Amino acid sequence: MFRSFKQCWSYLKPYSRWFIVGLTLFFLLQALIRHWQEVTAIQIDSRGWITLAGALCVTFLAHLWSGWVWTWILEDLNQQVNQYQFVRVYLKTNIAKYLPGNVWHYYGRITAAKDAGVTTSIATLSVLLEPLLMAAAALIIALLGISFGVKNHGFLLILLSLLSLTVILFGIHPWFLSKAIRLVGKLKLKKSSTPQINSNSYIAIHYPLNPLLGEMGFVLLRGSGFLLTLLALNSLQLAQIPLFLGAFSLAWLLGLIVPGAPGGLGVFEATAIALLQHRLSPGIVIGAIAFYRLVSLLAETAAAALAWLDERRRDFN
Repeated sequence: MFRSFKQCWSYLKPYSRWFIVGLTLFFLLQALIRHWQEVTAIQIDSRGWITLAGALCVTFLAHLWSGWVWTWILEDLNQQVNQYQFVRVYLKTNIAKYLPGNVWHYYGRITAAKDAGVTTSIATLSVLLEPLLMAAAALIIALLGISFGVKNHGFLLILLSLLSLTVILFGIHPWFLSKAIRLVGKLKLKKSSTPQINSNSYIAIHYPLNPLLGEMGFVLLRGSGFLLTLLALNSLQLAQIPLFLGAFSLAWLLGLIVPGAPGGLGVFEATAIALLQHRLSPGIVIGAIAFYRLVSLLAETAAAALAWLDERRRDFN
């Protein structure tokens, strides 16, 4: 029975990503049709456009920060790297995550790191550690945000949140991460020509506290950009911020880990709508999510373009 199930899954697996994409697109289209009049009624004043510009700047800064955190991961792996050069590589390759396969940004970073003298094993390990630490950071913020943002959540929710946080913090211990790296390596890099790595080599590295805090800063910056986008369309109360930040982190996390969604396209939007449509007007939520996706794309494109121009300027000089 198990063997027949495995054969069936191997047959259906190539189509699973299209099922996920189709399901999220259907949900988004249904939500848009249902609340179309609310979305078209949205008007943005001059203060709103300034707030959106602020969201763009904060999101741009988030990607710069994320590139810097990548250099921390490499330093934790005992690599002395040129931080400026590697941040530039990170920004240039970041836009490639929207290509089919969702691995080409990783492949580009591995190739660039190898060209800079980093071994293939360490370069691969660094790009596998990054999404794992991002996921842990996003889950921590989501748990904290939801716990503090929901009124009268009670002792049980607090206990569950504390237990979940404990599991996360133990889960990113080098011994456990070595096992997770092996799994992520199979999922993320099996379609590329990158050699497999010996994940047991990570056991000797110390606990990745600084990169984890850095990735939490990245998720908080991304969340701040989303909150500013919401603020451009609708007023927010201070008490709502933890819950909205937690909802954003959870939606962003699912966009990161669900296969078949390059850059989290569709998955992030569908999850955010599902989580927030009962907290704000559905039209406002849909409009804010659409604007935020545009803000994210503009920030990533601008960061990649500036990194490319800076590289051309240095080559010319």
